[in-house]
Amino acid sequence: MFRLQVSDHVSLQLIERHHAEGLFALVDANRPHLREWLGWVDGATEASTYQESVIPAWLQQFADGNSFTCGIYLEDELVGTISLHEINRHLGQTSIGYYLGEKGLRKGVMTDVVRFVTNYCFETLGLNRVVIECATGNVRSRRIPERLGFTEEGILRDAEKLYGTYHDIQVYAMLRRDWTKTQEVAACASSQ
Repeated sequence: MFRLQVSDHVSLQLIERHHAEGLFALVDANRPHLREWLGWVDGATEASTYQESVIPAWLQQFADGNSFTCGIYLEDELVGTISLHEINRHLGQTSIGYYLGEKGLRKGVMTDVVRFVTNYCFETLGLNRVVIECATGNVRSRRIPERLGFTEEGILRDAEKLYGTYHDIQVYAMLRRDWTKTQEVAACASSQ
């Protein structure tokens, strides 16, 4: 188990089997909110599914060095998750996926968490490229990479199908060299 402190009030913790009940409760309490943009929500009907199959798969991917899924904690309350998907060491890239329950919204939590994880990708994992994909209609989710200076690389047309409707996906990416520049600019701005 690892726990990473993002800020005074926000931390990340690797999701393990004993988190199944809390994770299911988060999804269940936020079902209408999450369902709008996450197609798997309808299939999340029991904590035992997390306990028996979902979390063990995540932990195996973590053990293989291929990905990780962490709970996002605000004042020690689980409010969402963030994941690295398919860490490709050869290409030096990964993608980030995330969601927040309603209690975590409008507090800057996800911006801080994605900033932290992006930095982790470049500084700790030594990757070169981090990708975030969001449905073009999911304005709240798109604001995160836009705020952090990710580059809009294009739109994948009809790349996702949710509840019988196709959605376009906006692709954002940050390269290590771009991240270094944004951190230098932020450091200069804070020193003035």
